Amino acid sequence: MNKQDKKASKDYEPILRLQECVNFRRRIKMIAKILSGFYFLIPGFLLLATGAYAADEEIIAIPVTEQVYMLTGQGGNIGLFTSKDGTFLIDDQFAPLTEKIVAVIKSVGGSYPKFLINTHYHGDHTGGNENLGQGGTLIFSHDNVRERLSTGSFLNEFNMKRPGLPRDGLPVVTFSEDISFHLGGDSIRAIHVPHAHTDGDSFIYVKTANVIHAGDIFFNGFYPFIDVNHGGTLKGMIIAVDKMLAMSDDNTKIIPGHGPLADKEELTAYRQMLATAYERLRKLKAEGKTAQEAVDAKPLDDLEATWGDGLFTGDRWIEVIYSGV
Repeated sequence: MNKQDKKASKDYEPILRLQECVNFRRRIKMIAKILSGFYFLIPGFLLLATGAYAADEEIIAIPVTEQVYMLTGQGGNIGLFTSKDGTFLIDDQFAPLTEKIVAVIKSVGGSYPKFLINTHYHGDHTGGNENLGQGGTLIFSHDNVRERLSTGSFLNEFNMKRPGLPRDGLPVVTFSEDISFHLGGDSIRAIHVPHAHTDGDSFIYVKTANVIHAGDIFFNGFYPFIDVNHGGTLKGMIIAVDKMLAMSDDNTKIIPGHGPLADKEELTAYRQMLATAYERLRKLKAEGKTAQEAVDAKPLDDLEATWGDGLFTGDRWIEVIYSGV
């Protein structure tokens, strides 16, 4: 591990220490899923919290279409678009994994990434920025993503502090609403959705391929982390999902920020969960209930079996998102 990779690992030491707070049953299930070949079902944040973070993690390329792949490993799912006009990358996981990510890209016919877009600022989606920027990759993001990356951030929920990135890791092109790319006979459009997972989220739509990369607007099979302290809201998540659904059909492939490759039916089920939670929590908040009183009311009990076995239990999820309801 080189000096830069050691620094990247040190930046995440606080979240590694969360392993003592993780329920033993969840750790056993995590191991079982890894051994069963379903590693990509586990959100990167959960892997970090269980102390499973390792620089030697395997990167797997899952074909989505002829030109599009979903790369799984540790951190958020990566979107990969290959063409003779250059390789387009959506997010980049952690710095120690960059060499392996690039090797996998080349193994499926891609070249060193010419373009990279960050769907939002979190480190499990932007940790490789500096490495790729130094390699000549042109980085794009929403305005607010560059701001967060340049000034640094702190995630209360994980007691994780991240310093600002040096110049090589910062987006050099930013946008306030949408931006489009025209590569390899296809159109790739980044669409900003305000106050969803954060205040700087974009989802990416590859038009001809009929593929959407949802970023962390979509945690497939789990309650999502909503970064309320950095502009995220539950209602904004629902609005963002509605925009994706409006652009989807029965053949659309959807790459979630975390979890397995999905389709419109799965995104619709996720949207229903968000809407149900929102209505119940909004009612409790309108009644003047505190976050703890909302937790005690157990409004998500009937959702728990399906959605509560990932990053958060229902009770913990309420604590995290309630101020943003």
